[in-house]
Amino acid sequence: MVEKYSPMVQTMTSLLEVENLRVSYSARTGEVCPALSGVDFDLGYGEILGVLGESGSGKSTLAAALLRLLPAGGKIQQGSILFEGRNLLRASPQELRKIRGGRIGLISQEPSCSLHPTLPAGQQVSDVLAAHENLDRRALRQKTGHLLASVFPGDSERISRSYPHELSGGQRQRVLIAQAIACAPSLVVADEPTASLDPTTQQEILQLFRTLRQKLGLAMILITHNPALLAGLADRILVLYAGRIAEIGPSAQVLYSPQHPYTAALLRCLPSHLAEPPSTRKARLHVIQGEAPDLSWHGNGCQFEPRCTERMEVCKRDEPPAAAVSELHEVSCFKFAG
Repeated sequence: MVEKYSPMVQTMTSLLEVENLRVSYSARTGEVCPALSGVDFDLGYGEILGVLGESGSGKSTLAAALLRLLPAGGKIQQGSILFEGRNLLRASPQELRKIRGGRIGLISQEPSCSLHPTLPAGQQVSDVLAAHENLDRRALRQKTGHLLASVFPGDSERISRSYPHELSGGQRQRVLIAQAIACAPSLVVADEPTASLDPTTQQEILQLFRTLRQKLGLAMILITHNPALLAGLADRILVLYAGRIAEIGPSAQVLYSPQHPYTAALLRCLPSHLAEPPSTRKARLHVIQGEAPDLSWHGNGCQFEPRCTERMEVCKRDEPPAAAVSELHEVSCFKFAG
């Protein structure tokens, strides 16, 4: 008989603690490529952590590893993922089924690939509830209606009857959000939830996240390649490069006073603010010089060294350790190594 999953939140100071997480993928040639290399971080109750990085940095791998949903060829080599006092890497398949969708909600990048094309939106939210809660048909219908009303004020009945192809991209994303919060999880992992949306709809979704956090006390891991989306929303930001943490700290410090050369370079790639003089608005955008890191490389040194404008000789030989630049702000760079 499988032990029923029960969170042990009363003994934990953090909702989530990830320690020395190492994930790799095996290629068809048999070559093993590291995707995450010794990732460490924690997440408090009700906290929003932004995970920032370029494509290939390991952001989506991190999301999949937290839920143990790595694709074929992916393997967690080492580490621990403590969630509500339980190590998810030791959880049984039965326990994981209760946790996924029940205690941890997931919002994927592309809603058109996550929603069933032949089922109305209301049924797809109802199915999540039915999988985790013992509700009769009337209670299931009522709770589904309340959930959709929380993300579609004034339009929930029409949305409930609609099929995915009848909804806009933003509306489909809101259906995924309703699924993610259906069972009142303590954590929601959102993997590039606004990547396929226009700027106006992006801001509407981000405002919905703020509202849900305030009402439900949700903790969230918000994964994105766009630093601008995290301003005013994330409490802390974790910057990934080549599967390693380059920088982690309070949002304002990381965004407005970045310490790692990669973070600074990434932020310089943002378009100029509209407040700048008109003569500068058509200036060429900055880019990070050099090639994206080769994850099959197993040599020594800092992965960002070939692209770094501040590199030193030691950067070629050794991997930089994490160094504290303030009480809550850490950077993996030899500029700060004591």
